[in-house]
Amino acid sequence: ADQPERLLTVRVQLPGTESLELQVSGQTLVSELHQRLMDHQVTCHRTCFSLHFGPIRIDGRTELGSVPGMKDGGALMKLGGDSYSVRDARLHLRHVGDLFRSLDAADAYDGVNGRSLSYLTFYTSGHEGKKVLVSKRGSCVDHRPPDHVLPGCKDRPLTPLQPVRDDRKWIQCLRVLNMSSWNPPPGNRKMHGDLLYLSVLTLEDKELNITSSTRGFYLNQSTAFVFNPKPAVPRILCHSLVDLLSQITPGSSSSAVHLDCDGPKSSVSGSRDWNEELQGSRELPRNSLQERLLRDQTVFKTSSDFVAVATRGAVAVIDGSVMPLNPSDPPHMQMFIWKNLFFSLGFDVSEHYQSLGGDAAAHAAALCDLRGVEAYTRVDTPGLHTLGTALVDYKGIRVIAQILVPGILEKNQDQVVYGSNDCGATVSTHPRFLELLDKTSKSLRVQRHLVLDQNNVSVELCSAVETKGIVGNDGRCYILDLLRTFPPDLNFQFSASGETMRVKEEEEEEVPEECRRFGFPWRHRHSLASLRAELLEAFVQHRYQRYEQMVTEGLSREEDEDEDEDGRRGDGAAECKRRRVVSEACRAVGSVRDSDFDLRFNPDVFVFTGVRFPSDAETRTQRKLLWDAAASLLTNQIPALLRSCLVQSSVPMDGSTLTSVLHQHGVNVRYLGVVLKELKLLTADVEPAAFSAAVSHFLNCLLSSSTCVLLDSCSDELHARRRYRRRRSQGSRPGLSTECLWARLTPTDLWTRIRTEIRYKYNLIFFCERISMLREISMKTGIQVRLRDYVFDSRHRPVFVEDDIVNMFPVVKHLRHTCTDASRLMQRAQVVVQQGERSHTHTHVHLQEVLLLRHILSSFSDVAACLRLLGRLSYILEDHVDALSLQERAVMCSERVHGVDHPQTIEDYTYLALYYFSGGQHSTSLQLLYRARYLTLLVSGEDHPQVALLDSMLGLVLHGLMDHELSLKFLHSALCLTSKYHGVTSLRHAHSHHLLATVYEAKGDFRSALKHENEAFQIYKVQVGENHTSTKESSEYLKDLTQQAVLLQKSISHLYSNTDGACIPPPQIFTPSFPTILQQLNLTCGVVLIPLSDYLTSCYFLYWYSERLFFQKTAVVVRFCLSLPKMAARSEAKLNCANWQSWRSKRVVSDMGP
Repeated sequence: ADQPERLLTVRVQLPGTESLELQVSGQTLVSELHQRLMDHQVTCHRTCFSLHFGPIRIDGRTELGSVPGMKDGGALMKLGGDSYSVRDARLHLRHVGDLFRSLDAADAYDGVNGRSLSYLTFYTSGHEGKKVLVSKRGSCVDHRPPDHVLPGCKDRPLTPLQPVRDDRKWIQCLRVLNMSSWNPPPGNRKMHGDLLYLSVLTLEDKELNITSSTRGFYLNQSTAFVFNPKPAVPRILCHSLVDLLSQITPGSSSSAVHLDCDGPKSSVSGSRDWNEELQGSRELPRNSLQERLLRDQTVFKTSSDFVAVATRGAVAVIDGSVMPLNPSDPPHMQMFIWKNLFFSLGFDVSEHYQSLGGDAAAHAAALCDLRGVEAYTRVDTPGLHTLGTALVDYKGIRVIAQILVPGILEKNQDQVVYGSNDCGATVSTHPRFLELLDKTSKSLRVQRHLVLDQNNVSVELCSAVETKGIVGNDGRCYILDLLRTFPPDLNFQFSASGETMRVKEEEEEEVPEECRRFGFPWRHRHSLASLRAELLEAFVQHRYQRYEQMVTEGLSREEDEDEDEDGRRGDGAAECKRRRVVSEACRAVGSVRDSDFDLRFNPDVFVFTGVRFPSDAETRTQRKLLWDAAASLLTNQIPALLRSCLVQSSVPMDGSTLTSVLHQHGVNVRYLGVVLKELKLLTADVEPAAFSAAVSHFLNCLLSSSTCVLLDSCSDELHARRRYRRRRSQGSRPGLSTECLWARLTPTDLWTRIRTEIRYKYNLIFFCERISMLREISMKTGIQVRLRDYVFDSRHRPVFVEDDIVNMFPVVKHLRHTCTDASRLMQRAQVVVQQGERSHTHTHVHLQEVLLLRHILSSFSDVAACLRLLGRLSYILEDHVDALSLQERAVMCSERVHGVDHPQTIEDYTYLALYYFSGGQHSTSLQLLYRARYLTLLVSGEDHPQVALLDSMLGLVLHGLMDHELSLKFLHSALCLTSKYHGVTSLRHAHSHHLLATVYEAKGDFRSALKHENEAFQIYKVQVGENHTSTKESSEYLKDLTQQAVLLQKSISHLYSNTDGACIPPPQIFTPSFPTILQQLNLTCGVVLIPLSDYLTSCYFLYWYSERLFFQKTAVVVRFCLSLPKMAARSEAKLNCANWQSWRSKRVVSDMGP
């Protein structure tokens, strides 16, 4: 395997006496080192500079290892300032403005320009708004959380979502920094090198005028009324604007050290050849590890820049800032070009999708095409090119942004050489495209098939008929319109009549009984419903198991017949029998070949748009295969999804996690977006000035308790009319007329439409907490609301007013690029974890983190997952300090990448609390758990299994801090939720009873302790038997509790009898130790130490639930062995998952710790 090249240590001499020491690879380009210096805290304010090695200026395309004299530890490079041009000066000014803006929290609150929020230090640095809690036992410190965190509280305030630290002051460098009104410089000043003039207002309210020249920046003598470009006193010339401001203004000097170099990066603001950049980056060599890293980095950077520009362009298109190419056409048919990107709207233009479902099909086709582009990009076949594509949903309109193919706008030639441009009426093929697409067909499960063209001639295709192949002017082969990359989902079919879906009599026999049992096929809005790639892989795997079983049984049967015939047949006959058995098995499972297993799908089957096939027999076979796949979704995938939810291996908390869980099992989400579509219909005809009123009115209809929502009339324009025209009648402003569609909407009408559609289409009853619904609708549509506590129960006042709608942001869907080598290393690390090699695990995971952080910088969610895994491995190895540090970094990544209220952030907070408790910082652990519970209440409400986990942990931590009353509140809440989601006879319910018994015992209430422990004992007795360790320990604990209760009753009776006699000893109240509490916390979170036998007393299996250890789509249980011999491994192989619940309930006491 390729290994990373050894790093070189170079020193960079800065202007002055300061120098930097950096570690770089020998294959690092000088331009990459240039960008790294721009990201460094010391040199982040410099933009126009070059690097010199001795007297020679190094070219940016030179590799550092190829520079003569560059040695490890002895290389000294000098950073020198270059002459500015007008373009360089503007870029420098923009970069400095971004750095100053990074000190402000406005972009972080909006989540734009690479800024985001994180509140971890608010809870870990002792700034909870009150005195830091001490964790001394028996202390009288109040551990009570805010009332909205307590179990049973119905209030869901939003203000604690973004806590404000009293001592936090945002750093400010300047008041004003903008271009001066004296621009542009006159001709005589251009001869002196003047480029731009700047106007600055400092924190001391001092006005400064600065000249940007080819040599740098200096003060001039101009004022707001007098132009005098001569240098002012002090005569200071600095190559960087930040250096100049630091020397002349005290406020800027003290604030410059706090510049955030990880803020938004300036990009060149000119037109770029996006297609050449993207295709050129994908064509980079990938033979060595360094070449693959450079290729992944270049592809990611180009794709990220494309998505950023596409997002800005889509917003500009919807806001009316871009001139359309066809201004005379209706607005929904207009097309745009901006920054060399092509923009179109998600509507049915020229009735192209009329037979597929109209606008609904056009809206879905954009997402299907994006998924197709992602699938072909993932296969990454050399020579086959796809277009950069991004979808932007903004203000209820979908905008499709695509890169222009060279020559596609030329109308003097027919460029489509493969596929059909008229829904199958005319079909063409091309050998070059067939060769390239055939390389992708195995990975994408696409069958190579024949269709008939307009002349009834068979044409061979290796994709859907709508897929178009174009040879661009640059000679590259491009494929477009990949909306039918995956086969159709026959459970959902389009009916143009609008009536209930009815299958033709000749096709009714094809529908499997499993589908008919559920009432399928259902009528769908469009005919582009397709199966997911995860379902296809699961179906293929299921058919392959069936194929193997049939081949094994057939060969075994043939061997038995040969034995009966005394082996009189030769090897040739045996080979013929083997081929016949394999051929029969292939035909039975639907393989496209008779010689081996190869299952593929024809995406053109069931396409009712003019596609014709020469062979009906092959078409019937493919139709049956598609129906079997649709039935497999109902009989295999959905039950597997339900089982994973029942055993708590997949616990979705909100819409995004629910979508992720469904997609992991290959199940499409066809019921999300009902409310979103209603919002799109309402905002279609809204004037820009009335957009806030329309959105607030829609939210009032959706979330208000009142059945009659009145329009908000307290607008700024109405105030002005009252102020200046008091004699005029106070009528409503234009735009709020009830003639508008959105103004006529009422809560009753909206909810009637929602309930009717959900009940008719999905047979569901819709219910959700209103604060959670507000969060979901805001995330799905990009609405930003004001942070305040909303009262949803008021029947007389509207919940939302116009001022509550702060902004609307675009919701972007695009390709997600990952580092292939980093993903491969993570897979190897998982294998090593399963094999129990601790040192190799850390090596591989650390290596993956280095790849992600230093070379790719592509997916910070993967970086967070890597940190999360490292932290949990460190916790297993009892390195609590390292585990705490890694988990803190993972929490900050989750907060800033996913969001402060994302379910992954909540899970990371939960495990960080566990690590803090193991490290002795119990009060900080308590605050983190309070934060996690509050966020969970906002996301999913109190009726959720995650709340049961948090309440159990809170009860244990408060039990350790001797706050028994508060501990009982959370443990009783956990008991109720456990009984609801796991059943009153489950082992988890027994464990909750046991935790309550221990707290009641410490409180001295032996009657209640006996009651709960007896419930636990009865469950253990039924579930695992009387001879199980858990049952025996519960029985012993019951005897001890009974003895203590008897002693207490005797002591009380002795006191009240006033009789003389022997002194009866008081009962001994058990006070839990912190190791015992930590052990119970590990059990609650899924960490279990299991001794295999007396012979292997030093060997333990540490089991973690898959959702507790691994991230995102990994679903395995990790076995981690410490000094485990082969015999123990053989014993472990005999253990099965059926005993997992009994293992998890075992109370193991060990002095070794977790």
